[in-house]
Amino acid sequence: MELNIVDINGASTGAKAVLSDSIFGIEPNEHVLYLEVKAHLAQRRQGTHKAKERGEIAGSTRKIKKQKGTGTARAGSIKSPIFRGGGRIFGPEPRDYSQKINKKVSKLARKSALSAKAKANAITILDGFDMDTPKTSQYLAVMEKLGVAGKKSLVVLAEPNKNLYLSSRNLQGAKVVTSSELNTYDTMNASKVIIVKDAIKKIEETLS
Repeated sequence: MELNIVDINGASTGAKAVLSDSIFGIEPNEHVLYLEVKAHLAQRRQGTHKAKERGEIAGSTRKIKKQKGTGTARAGSIKSPIFRGGGRIFGPEPRDYSQKINKKVSKLARKSALSAKAKANAITILDGFDMDTPKTSQYLAVMEKLGVAGKKSLVVLAEPNKNLYLSSRNLQGAKVVTSSELNTYDTMNASKVIIVKDAIKKIEETLS
């Protein structure tokens, strides 16, 4: 598969990038994509929710009324869930929501995501992208020239670039990652995946 390489002004450089068909040209596996995205979203949950049950409520242990003769149900503790201020029945407990995904499944999911974007013509190959200082307006101007302003975009770099990261983080839907941080969820969530030319080789090395 070949794609035209463009510069930061959106103009073609005349060169072409050759993408591996084994990574960018496979038939996307929808079920694997579902499993990977579900596991990714589950991993993001903190799982720190907690509610006190009757044994954890602070309160008197005195029997609040006599056992018989009141005409109402027995009640032995003010901490009972049926009373206001009492404990919660089967309340949430802290838990780990992470789900296990096999390495081969995860790799296939990333290949499927990239192939799906390539099939939808949603991948742009950028000749290079760098900024001297963090500047959101400058980053936004580049995105406008690439035709992704106001859309969800994912920029994939070969190496970390702090200026690009700081410039993009204040824009809704804009994300900058390195090739080693590329995941299925971010790829599928983006309307356009912008890959810097130098990052292609690293992506193919990781997923080959």
